[in-house]
Amino acid sequence: MAMLCACSGEQFQLEEAPQSPESLATRDFSVSGLSTRTGGDWESRFDDSQVDDVESTLKETLSLNYEEARALLGRLEYQRGNFDAALQVFQGIDIRGLRAKMAKAIAERTRPRRARSKGQHLQTNLMSMHSVTLILEAMLLKSKSLEGLGRARDAAIECRNILDIVESAWPHGLPEGIGHDSKLKEMFHKALELLPKLWKQAGFLEEAIAAYRCALVKPWNLDPQRCAILQKDLAATLLYGGVEVTLPPPLQLLWGSAAPTSNVEEAIILLFILMKKVAFLEISWDPEIMDHLTYALAVSEQYGILASHIEQLLPGIYSRAERWYILALCYAAAGVDDVAINILRKTLGKSEKKHKPHLSTILLGAKLCNKNPIHAHEGIHLRYEGIPINQK
Repeated sequence: MAMLCACSGEQFQLEEAPQSPESLATRDFSVSGLSTRTGGDWESRFDDSQVDDVESTLKETLSLNYEEARALLGRLEYQRGNFDAALQVFQGIDIRGLRAKMAKAIAERTRPRRARSKGQHLQTNLMSMHSVTLILEAMLLKSKSLEGLGRARDAAIECRNILDIVESAWPHGLPEGIGHDSKLKEMFHKALELLPKLWKQAGFLEEAIAAYRCALVKPWNLDPQRCAILQKDLAATLLYGGVEVTLPPPLQLLWGSAAPTSNVEEAIILLFILMKKVAFLEISWDPEIMDHLTYALAVSEQYGILASHIEQLLPGIYSRAERWYILALCYAAAGVDDVAINILRKTLGKSEKKHKPHLSTILLGAKLCNKNPIHAHEGIHLRYEGIPINQK
């Protein structure tokens, strides 16, 4: 049954919320054999008395408190795609009144045992981790519900509340001993990824960049691929966002003398880091990384550096002809025409005759050769090769 599945502790995937218009209020509701159905179907939407009845049944049957019952009920509505109903339920949870208790419970219950003095025990009035994670999940689903309703700014504020609670408990990053399967850690990571996207949807690019930086500056133990996605998205936002957001003083101190002085410079550093990860097979190849790096180095007129990074790419990412053509473009843009011509000769050599002619290479070679009288004859030959057969 739906309620028993929801309460079984299974991991809930936020990305798989079905978009059914059907409300929980139109279905039978039963837990452990207890049913609230008294004849006929329920009304198509919740009213306050129905919410109270369901909460009462949840609390009595499953020994849940008010907030936990609301969290489970809201989760069911979110799973059904009923964002309005889910939001109505989640708004009944007093997050402001629980923030300090949740932060204290996270800090105390995740503190390594050796960090406690001998004979020191956990306080008896702390929230349980099950209750904390249930409320944090409700906050995350509330944020997702607001996003689904087109209220991106409100969704971002709600998501920011999650990060504030966890960061106040873990001011120096993720503590040791947090397992890979920790639901608390997974929800926190999802919030880290979601917040900058929500700010971008709402049109607040400065807040989005700040959220990306905060997600990357502390050791939150993100897996390499998720960390790489955040780094790539931050680089893209810095390059194409159209706003110049300087590093705040704390981050400037963290960078030290290597602190970037502009958005483009920060984006290039991030993309260099990603290229290094690709080279060491820490992350899978992503062509967008190279696209962003090409743009960043081109606008900075650092064509020689771009060429060196293309040369470092593993074989197979580009075909031989494409690789040589891009390298030749880089060296030509850097003003080293002779090097570019020598590279193009590899593409046009006898060993490559068996492959389909690379027209862009032929035309680039002809253009470069015709700039220098020494290579003019070679350029004329290449230009002739570049003319379609039916026009010769």
